[in-house]
Amino acid sequence: MNFELTEEQKMVRDAARSFAQNELKPGVIERDEQQKFPADQIKELGELGFMGMMTKEEYGGAGLDTISYVLVMEELSKIDASASVAVSVNNSLVCYGLEKYGTEEQKQKYLVPLASGQKLGAFCLSEPEAGSDATSQHTTAIDMGGYYLLNGTKNWITNGNNASIYLVIAQTYPEKGHRGINVLIVEKGMEGFTVGPKENKLGIRGSDTHSLQFTDVKVPKENRIGDDGFGFKFAMQTLDGGRIGIAAQALGIASGAYELALAYAKERKTFGHPIADHQAIQFKLADMHCKIESARLLCLRAAWLKDQGLPYGEAAAMAKLMASEAAMEVTVEAVQIHGGYGYVREYHVERLMRDAKITQIYEGTSEIQRLVIARNILK
Repeated sequence: MNFELTEEQKMVRDAARSFAQNELKPGVIERDEQQKFPADQIKELGELGFMGMMTKEEYGGAGLDTISYVLVMEELSKIDASASVAVSVNNSLVCYGLEKYGTEEQKQKYLVPLASGQKLGAFCLSEPEAGSDATSQHTTAIDMGGYYLLNGTKNWITNGNNASIYLVIAQTYPEKGHRGINVLIVEKGMEGFTVGPKENKLGIRGSDTHSLQFTDVKVPKENRIGDDGFGFKFAMQTLDGGRIGIAAQALGIASGAYELALAYAKERKTFGHPIADHQAIQFKLADMHCKIESARLLCLRAAWLKDQGLPYGEAAAMAKLMASEAAMEVTVEAVQIHGGYGYVREYHVERLMRDAKITQIYEGTSEIQRLVIARNILK
């Protein structure tokens, strides 16, 4: 197995690293405090080709591989997970779903502006009573002949207010259960579609998280993706790729915290020596490093399998599970290494610790990932 990155992959990684340091880092603490969406930075990321990385160039994307995507997500997430989650959703949930399953007309109308960064997308699956149990969709899309009548509420929607294009999962035939679910493309501004209040969150506070309400929204039939009843399968298959993105985000959060802790341990002195000279700190750093490298290998393996066209659902679940748990463990230790300074905002690690928690929850909780893995090894 070749562990060496290609020159193109290195260039993409370095470009993301430079952007994160020069464009995301200034103001990241203030955006977190003010819960401010990084709109200018997301626009610049679109101009750099990072909002449609894996989308073919003919549809406005960069045509890069999944490994490059993982590298970019890690570098952005080291600095600002609120920005990186917007990149993740647009790339791996919205653009991927449209490119793989959309019609040519849908790709030209919606995918091109999304992949080129002109517009931002959102993926709308979760509901007040349908989180991990995604089969229990209460949002309905009733077939009215030439259009669907959409009613219901979605919550925890990333890019909720700043998106222009929404992929909405809804139940059309309740009697068919998960086989009666469809996915519809909804545009911001459609009559009856409103955006609820912004959520006041523990972490990724700059991320644009809202509930959405649909009241008798008329969605044209041509906005349905895939065959009638394909919605649940669409959501599950799209989430497999999304989990690679969130795994890479968790990896980046952990890496960012580790790098800060390592640098601080070399500078901070106690009893006349840098705290890095103390075995207690050395053991913490060694454990953090091992957890990060293990998570990185799982992320890259899942990305490689996807790029090879091989089954990657289990690998994606393993990557997300282990990377998200590593992110929590590493960020907690990073705060501990910083001592009292780790508890104040200017040293960044407390924010990374808060940001880490959500990676164990969204796009499939750690419990759901274990269920996915268990089903694969037992079947």
